[in-house]
Amino acid sequence: MTLPLSDVTPNTWEFLRDPMIKPTGFREYDARWKYPEEINLPGMTALGLGLGTQMRRHGLEPVIAVGNDYRDYSLTIKNALILGLMQAGITVKDIGPCITPMAYFSSFHLGGTAVAMVTASHNPNGWTGVKMGFTMPLTHGPDEMDELRDIVLQGKGEAHPGGAYEFVDGVWDAYMDDLVGDFKMSRKLKVVCATGNGTASAFAPQLFKRLGVEVVESHNTLDYTFPHYNPNPEAMEMLHDMSASVKASGADFALGFDGDGDRCGVVDDEGEEIFADKVGVIMARDLSKIYPDATFVADVKSTGLFASDPELRANGAKADYWKTGHSHMKRRVHEIGALAGFEKSGHYFLAEPIGRGYDDGMRVAVEICKLMDRNPDKSMSDLRKALPLTYAMPTLSPYAADTEKYDILARIVSKLEKITELAGQPVKEVVTVNGARVILENGSWGLVRASSNTPNLVVVCESAHSEEELRAIFKAIDDVIRTEPDVGDYDQSF
Repeated sequence: MTLPLSDVTPNTWEFLRDPMIKPTGFREYDARWKYPEEINLPGMTALGLGLGTQMRRHGLEPVIAVGNDYRDYSLTIKNALILGLMQAGITVKDIGPCITPMAYFSSFHLGGTAVAMVTASHNPNGWTGVKMGFTMPLTHGPDEMDELRDIVLQGKGEAHPGGAYEFVDGVWDAYMDDLVGDFKMSRKLKVVCATGNGTASAFAPQLFKRLGVEVVESHNTLDYTFPHYNPNPEAMEMLHDMSASVKASGADFALGFDGDGDRCGVVDDEGEEIFADKVGVIMARDLSKIYPDATFVADVKSTGLFASDPELRANGAKADYWKTGHSHMKRRVHEIGALAGFEKSGHYFLAEPIGRGYDDGMRVAVEICKLMDRNPDKSMSDLRKALPLTYAMPTLSPYAADTEKYDILARIVSKLEKITELAGQPVKEVVTVNGARVILENGSWGLVRASSNTPNLVVVCESAHSEEELRAIFKAIDDVIRTEPDVGDYDQSF
């Protein structure tokens, strides 16, 4: 086949014929590009051929389930990917438009097939990509992505006879049964269901109704132009909108889902936005009563309460802080036998006997409703206020080019490793499992890492003591970041 050409450009003859794939689209655990500026349809076919070749190299059964999110170009992208998979001799089971966790579930439902989900997740329109995995609940990590990148970019995809296509219906019904079973709420709940017009709009309202929950709809009409906001429950714009809906409707809380339905955000009955790591602590408190001595994995962006919360410690819970990223977290939960993993971005990984170990916003919604059912005399704000008070900030993302961000981060980490004091407090340790998490003697901390999916750095800080200290920690971290002239502006204010 023709090698991918970096100099192919749109509106040329070559663009219709030759693969164009920007190498930086192969990220730590997802493939993600701007379409059509960074990948064209022949490039997506080359990706499919490469993925099918990778499956054969690993000795896998040549069968894969493929789905797509609700964007106007995702079906076209998926069909180009399918063409490449079939060229590699793979049998494609097309489950149609779906949310990402439904694609993951289809592997179990269809008997252990590999999975490829065409989605740009919460990225704005104009982005596309693929989330993929060979052995659920695990998905591609850095090693698998490096291998796939080399196969594709070096033109090592191998055609093979025997490719086939089958459209598979009925996965949604099986997925719903798996999520809910015969459970029904015994407590009346009124919940704002916020989907930002993304793919979860087709699924989440039905899920709540089956649970017996009264639904307050919020942007639940499918609309791939995302007319109100980009569906991202980590962004304050979506959380503020959810808060307004709670206050207007008198709902018990709001649950919001990202563009492909694998993340969940929470706003309580007082309209207070609860960052996902704090929701994780609330869930861990509840689960640790049912499953004493459980281990919970938290990503390095998450609150220190997983390790310090007195109630979790009293229940014998153990905390394990690990690399940010859904693939890293899934693998860590699986490898150490944790009960659950929690990521500040809103990915939750609920393992057996609760879930199947992959990130699923719908599963989180079910488990939050069950949690409230087990605590009939508590409101969501009661559960929030019961946590030890800390002061946290939204995740901020200053621009750093994909080709430069890891080198920039390495220099920032080197500088942070040398400091002995930050924001007037002695530094206890600097954890470098994923960027640099500077932990102070008083339990407060600040983190800087590189985004795995976008051209950005990521900054998160938490104070165990005051808003003033929180801002001082952020300023100190930002001062170090600003020693790098190629780092741009933040995506939102703090």
